[in-house]
Amino acid sequence: MISTAFGYVTVLLAIAGCLYFLEAHAKLRLFRYLPAIVLLYFVVMVCASIGIWQSGPVIDDTYKALRNNLLPAMIFLMLLNADLRQIKKLGWKMIFTFLLASLSIACGFIVTYAIFQNALAANAWKTFAALCGSWMGGTGNLAAVQLALDVPDSAMGYTLLIDSVDYALWVMLLLALVPYARHFNKWTGADERILAQVGASLEKSQQHTYPVSGGNLLLMLAISCVISTGAQWLSAYMPASTYFTPTAWTVAYVTLAGIIGAMTPLKRFASADMLAIIMLNLIIALIASRASFGELLEAPIYILAGGLILLIHGLIMVIAAKLFKLDLFTCGLASLANIGGVASAPILAASYSKALIPVGVLMAMLGYIVGTAGGLAVGRVLAFIAGSP
Repeated sequence: MISTAFGYVTVLLAIAGCLYFLEAHAKLRLFRYLPAIVLLYFVVMVCASIGIWQSGPVIDDTYKALRNNLLPAMIFLMLLNADLRQIKKLGWKMIFTFLLASLSIACGFIVTYAIFQNALAANAWKTFAALCGSWMGGTGNLAAVQLALDVPDSAMGYTLLIDSVDYALWVMLLLALVPYARHFNKWTGADERILAQVGASLEKSQQHTYPVSGGNLLLMLAISCVISTGAQWLSAYMPASTYFTPTAWTVAYVTLAGIIGAMTPLKRFASADMLAIIMLNLIIALIASRASFGELLEAPIYILAGGLILLIHGLIMVIAAKLFKLDLFTCGLASLANIGGVASAPILAASYSKALIPVGVLMAMLGYIVGTAGGLAVGRVLAFIAGSP
């Protein structure tokens, strides 16, 4: 059993490296249906379930330190390819689909709580409202709703279990659906040309003058880490609120830095893309390492409730996609921008095209705005169902 920080990170990198090597060289049919990025999620979750590493202060601190510092650095590197003039062509449909995803999540919580109410704890409506805030925005929104409803930390255990297990499975499902985007879009009648044109235009603009080299990789690593550190330092001095947490400030700063960097020679470094991919896979492995299949047995009724919420949300999104001729990228990104926030939306966007990373970041930022208000609004409905004043 691994209990050291270096051993923990080594295993995650080894799993990611082996899977991508097999995908590139083994030519297994498995990778046609499940990309390496999906299998990485699954394999790491299995390792977490069988106790390859020992959960404790060392592993927890390593997870938090790497995720909190690498995520802003990765976003910056990926945004060096941003071209907002092309992204704006995606238009109103993105915002509409995001809000639709938020409403469908709200419906999922309301219907699920009405069904499972008698099997849940007395004040479960409060913890469900907090989780709804998280699934419409992020952890900061969950904390804000929890504070507003005066929910003790001790009451959040099973609800946070839903956030861990069901969220991880949902991310894995959305990533696994990427290869079937064309079939889905054909069924809904979505016009793929706009997205294809924007992606192609963005990729065409990403012409690299400076090839991948050891020195360039080191330079990009240094710059991205400086940007991540500086953004976190500045965010600590900014006014925090329920709508804009220090994490949101950090994301805002690295987003701005990435957009500005895209107008400079930094966008010509191919090493930035290479380094961003490495960070991306490590972050995915880190997120998956916090979920365990063994947790499914601890509170099955809560896990089942979380699954029903996502099922309702997914069904509404599929119906809406058919009615409004929405493509899978837009629906999936809107869903994950709500449920996963800025930690996951760029990952899904990257699985379609690295050039679409900025779309994922910007859409996820909307969640910070609607998450707290949405969680509190759903909380009032759940309180009415529970008969609570």
